[in-house]
Amino acid sequence: MTVTFNHTIIASKDKQASAAFYRELFELPEAPSWGPFVNVLLDGGVLLQFAEPPVDIQMQHYAFLVDDELFVRCLAFIAGRGITYWADPQMKRPGETNTEHGGRGFYFMDPAGHGIEIITRPYL
Repeated sequence: MTVTFNHTIIASKDKQASAAFYRELFELPEAPSWGPFVNVLLDGGVLLQFAEPPVDIQMQHYAFLVDDELFVRCLAFIAGRGITYWADPQMKRPGETNTEHGGRGFYFMDPAGHGIEIITRPYL
């Protein structure tokens, strides 16, 4: 049997707003949701399940691999909303993208305070 990634739960202060943010960022339609989750469906059947836990939310890092065309639109989405982005995870190069690993990438914080990375080439 092969191993694939199926889903993850992303803690959020407002699960509806977070899910809407990711749907807009990645240009995705609404997905069926259930229980305490608002779902965002990515390619390959991978679910991002947004929930509002009754605890302080700790920052997590999520990296998304996109094609070159969507990368340009994601960057425009982030910049157009006045969200600060960086070329590096140390947040020392604001307003820049990187060209590491043979592709392009950038980092930003999502509405729940998670560190998001958008890349056009996988690291391996």
